[in-house]
Order: sequence, then structure tokens, then C-alpha cells
Amino acid sequence: MTAAPADFARARSEFLSIDAPRVEDGAAIWRIARDSQVLDLNSSYSYLLWCRDFAATSAVARGEDGAPIAFVTGYVRPDRPQTLVVWQVAVDRAHRGKGLAAALLDSLTARVAADQGLSSVETTITPDNTASDRLFTSYAQRHDVGLEKEVLFDGELFPEETHLPEVLYRIGPFAT
Repeated sequence: MTAAPADFARARSEFLSIDAPRVEDGAAIWRIARDSQVLDLNSSYSYLLWCRDFAATSAVARGEDGAPIAFVTGYVRPDRPQTLVVWQVAVDRAHRGKGLAAALLDSLTARVAADQGLSSVETTITPDNTASDRLFTSYAQRHDVGLEKEVLFDGELFPEETHLPEVLYRIGPFAT
């Protein structure tokens, strides 16, 4: 099921702005990731670095008090400078189910496209992550672009015995 226009309008009424993260947002982003209970949690230090070094390819939604309530982190592939890799997407529990993740993803990709061009978006998703599958499938549908899926890393490559494979979602190409 994709987010309807009414969901986007409701999501936009729940926050004041979407913009690039600042270093001081790192702790809040780390807490949102931790509380998601589905993301692989990186160190709090890595979220501070992410907000410093990859702010141009990441976004946060801010609540009424200006604090982050959702985020998407990404980076540009060094060998494919018009490919945005989405690393993590998370929405604070109190703001879920309102289309906010989709609004963040749309905002980020529009900004990256305007700043440096964008031919495709990639992300990896484990097969049991239904919410992320829906988010990226609906994104491809909204933007009327293709979506290819293939296993990027088999589960056996990970040191954890229970790690599922990571499936690469390649979305695009976008008109340039």
C-alpha cells in the first residue's frame, strides 16, 4: 500500500521543516535509530560524524520544538556519483504511520537531484523488513521509475549466524 496524498498532507502538518542534519542532531538521530528496534544501531559517534560529513545527502524532519522526529541518511557512491545510497530511514514512534518517511525520502532525493544530479537511488533491505520494502516500492511508483531487486550480500557473509541476506533495491533511472 502506498502513502496517499492525504497522508503526505497530514505528515507535513506534523512537523515544521525538513532540512539537512546538523552535528547537534546526532544524539537525537541515534536515539530514534535505537528506539526503532529494527535498524542496525551504529555508535553514537558515527551519527555525529554522519551529521557532519554526509549532511548534504541526509535529511531530518523537525517537530515544533525544532528537534529531529525522523531522519534519512545517505551518501553518494564514489564510483557512481549520480547514485544516492540510502543508508537508514527512521521515524520516531509517535510520528509513524503518517507518510513522514516518504516525505523525507522525496525531499532528500529532490535536494540531491537539484544539487548534483541523480540518476538512481539504491538501498539494501533484509527480506523481513516489510515497512522498508513498502517505502521504496511506493517511492518508485510515485516517481514512475523502475525498481530492481537482487541479493547484494548473502547472509553467510555476515559474522552473525542469524543475519538475513541484504537485498539491493535499485530505483531508477530518473530523467536527467
